[in-house]
Amino acid sequence: MTGADIVVQVIADEGLDVLFGYSGGAILPVYDALFRYNQTHALDDGGDRLPLIVPANEQGACFMAAGYARASGRVGVALVTSGPGATNAVTPVRDSMADSIPLVVICGQVPTGAIGTDAFQEAPIGTIMGACAKHVFLVTDASTLEATLRTAFHIARSGRPGPVVVDIPKDVQNAPLVFHGERELPVRGYRARLHAVESATPDDDACRAFFAALAAAERPLIYAGGGIVSAEAADALRDFSRAFGVPVVTTLMGIGGFDTTDPLALGMLGMHGTAYANYAMDDCDFVFALGARFDDRVVGVPDKFAPKARTIAQIDIDPAEIGKVKAVHWHHVGSLDVSLRALTAHGRRIGFAPDRRAWHAHVAALKAAHPMNFCRDGDLIQPCAVIEAINRITEGHAIITTGVGQHQMWAAQYFDFRAPRRWLTSGSMGTMGFGLPAAIGAQFARRDLTVIDVDGDASIRMNIGELETVTTYGLPVKIVVLNNAGDGMVRQWQKLFFRGRFSASDKSLHKKDFVRAAQADGFEWARRLDDAAQLEATIADFLAFDGPAFLEVVIDPDAGVYPMVGPGASYAEMITGEWIPSRHVPVAQEAEPTGMF
Repeated sequence: MTGADIVVQVIADEGLDVLFGYSGGAILPVYDALFRYNQTHALDDGGDRLPLIVPANEQGACFMAAGYARASGRVGVALVTSGPGATNAVTPVRDSMADSIPLVVICGQVPTGAIGTDAFQEAPIGTIMGACAKHVFLVTDASTLEATLRTAFHIARSGRPGPVVVDIPKDVQNAPLVFHGERELPVRGYRARLHAVESATPDDDACRAFFAALAAAERPLIYAGGGIVSAEAADALRDFSRAFGVPVVTTLMGIGGFDTTDPLALGMLGMHGTAYANYAMDDCDFVFALGARFDDRVVGVPDKFAPKARTIAQIDIDPAEIGKVKAVHWHHVGSLDVSLRALTAHGRRIGFAPDRRAWHAHVAALKAAHPMNFCRDGDLIQPCAVIEAINRITEGHAIITTGVGQHQMWAAQYFDFRAPRRWLTSGSMGTMGFGLPAAIGAQFARRDLTVIDVDGDASIRMNIGELETVTTYGLPVKIVVLNNAGDGMVRQWQKLFFRGRFSASDKSLHKKDFVRAAQADGFEWARRLDDAAQLEATIADFLAFDGPAFLEVVIDPDAGVYPMVGPGASYAEMITGEWIPSRHVPVAQEAEPTGMF
């Protein structure tokens, strides 16, 4: 076998059923090997065993692979060429690193002898990606190729998941090699650390200390992050929460880790979290952080976060996250699934059953007094009304992807999510253009579910070339663009913190016709909605269409995202807007942006 044949065989051995990539000179041997593999391993229906999805560019390919990984929990794979092909992958690699997404990006590289000569389409991928990825391999010894590739998959999916880049010079791809079918690199330090965290469970002393603190608490609250989703720990979280009556707030990345319709669910907290989630965090006396990293969009000012909490407990698989932002009184480093089940079992063994009726009544009162709401009158279409209409039909069972901006926050606030991996968004990096390619990848991963990309007019422009990918492959992806003629979130910040100086955020004079663009890319169902009276009927038609559908909705350009915790403010100083009752007098927004924001 050649090195390229081995690349394809390892991918096949990993059980992948779809790949994403864009070709180029330095990766051509792998593309040729993939063509030959599919010829000789055709499915019974004549289809490709390893279908390769070709997007508009490499960034789209990598976000599709990431969307596939986020929706399925499996490793996503992208194949790109050297130089610009590989550098186009930098943003999705960093995005996947920040959100702990398992991804393997295989890059072609110039021949080994040409590395460092500024050869055509050469880029120092090891150096560039080294700062962005969980690990980077440059394969200069062809005999290590197979072991390197298997190790890349192992590193990507294990421990705290993340992206791994494998840079393969063209001569290594063409080298004649022996295929062994099992080799991996030793990476002893990594394996030792992984074994330590994966085998760790809280011992009896740790469990006793945890439940002693929990017993002393009157108002405990679980703060669940994306680690719950990555660790497949949603069931363990539900069991713990219900067993001991502890309400749950989630981060943006943790959405779906706990059924948002559960009576103990308080939704998302943080800068644009629900008012009742933020007030509950202000009122609680025990915080149990699970796979959450105390992100600045959640914590804001660390000294003012959870001001009444006498105990903060934390479980995370990454020891670097323990006490990174807030000091913690109890912690455990290990798998969330295993650790939570161990704690739940201990609590049940000792008959832990505190009376939480007063705390539950308080939480219910917060939800009743400060519900999410928006302007429901007037002629202009409100974006939250669009999301509510979609939610009424999908009932929390669709996969929702988003771009980044106001539409992302409205979707996080107003959709229900009954299961993990139904909410796909660029959480930490906040990458505009994420939504459409991620939806494509998710649809390949979950052909049984409706996949809806809720996007903004500015965000979708970033990767609008992928509209053609949707129709090329006949995917039934639904795309709804909330058009407010500009960068809505930027405009909201300029309105609040830059005294209304809307520098470069207003796109109202631009002439983009989204519907014509979608039609030109092959969408048979493509409509523009600007009449509020037609909202329900249009949404129903849009979702019922059998195939790809594109809906542009002209929304109120002044609609804001509320609640909002401003720069340097605490949850108590949160702005709830005109339609959500606040329990404090709103703080006048006279502050300039801070270094943190």
